[in-house]
Amino acid sequence: MSLIADVKDVLRESGTGSDVEIRDLIEAAQSDLILTGLNATKVNAGDALTKRAIMLYCKAHYSYDDPNISERFEEQYSTLKTHLSLSSEYTEEPT
Repeated sequence: MSLIADVKDVLRESGTGSDVEIRDLIEAAQSDLILTGLNATKVNAGDALTKRAIMLYCKAHYSYDDPNISERFEEQYSTLKTHLSLSSEYTEEPT
């Protein structure tokens, strides 16, 4: 399954009406992870942890009526991003 399809699943979106917004969120999440110091190749490869971070970012920044939900996802994203940024597996160039 593609990353956008996976993100749409966790956001509980079906049609294509929100695809542009969701793609923008995915790209913003990838850029944020790379700016944090994560290896771009690793981020764009979409392993389980970077994929989860992208999903959390999207959930935190997608439209929710309850701001507490967004805050909870933002905290989870920030925690995972910090853990990834401390791992040489995610910050060093693959050899």
